[in-house]
Amino acid sequence: MNYSSKRWIEVGEKMIVKQYEVGNFSVFCYLIGDEEAQEGLFIDPADDAKRLLSEAESFGLNKIKYIVNTHSHVDHVMGNAEMLKKTGAKIILHEEDASALIRTPSYLLEMFSATPSPPADIAVKEGEIIQVGNVKLKVIHTPGHSPGGMSLYLDGMVFTGDTLFVGSVGRTDFPGSSWDVLEASIRKKLYVLPGETVVFPGHNYGSTPTSTIQYERRHNPFVRG
Repeated sequence: MNYSSKRWIEVGEKMIVKQYEVGNFSVFCYLIGDEEAQEGLFIDPADDAKRLLSEAESFGLNKIKYIVNTHSHVDHVMGNAEMLKKTGAKIILHEEDASALIRTPSYLLEMFSATPSPPADIAVKEGEIIQVGNVKLKVIHTPGHSPGGMSLYLDGMVFTGDTLFVGSVGRTDFPGSSWDVLEASIRKKLYVLPGETVVFPGHNYGSTPTSTIQYERRHNPFVRG
């Protein structure tokens, strides 16, 4: 498993932000944690649960509180069952994708050699906060790739799932997807964030593992601000 990492130290708290490329589909998983509270969450832990949990433990994150899925597509949720079994964490998903989480077609499960995900424990919506210790992620509903696609904003960082990649955007040829909706999500929800906001995408599809909102506004060939 390849991985890159960054760590931010905030006044009055120690925050962990780690990026991992997991499995066979270039999915980026993120570990977010509060060292002082010793608890964390994973965003899209699609594979390699044993290694991910070993990494969390190395930072003293003894409790994984949540499994957060940016959307319900199989390549992002196929690790939910194993992570849940190992941690007892609650699964969080946007309310518009919650029902789809447990309706992945059998042919897709077979194609990805995937284990079906358990249902979501918590369905969130725009503006709600997901919190571990003193670390707070704000839900930004960014549909288009899927009806319940969401991004997560955290202190100058945004985790964009399959809405916005480095130099690209999510596909819109799936059931429930829409180019017009995706473009509006990027322009009205993501490109309005401060330019220095670091973009953490859902796949390792770009020339670099991260970008910034300003760079994507200026250079993304699919949606330019």
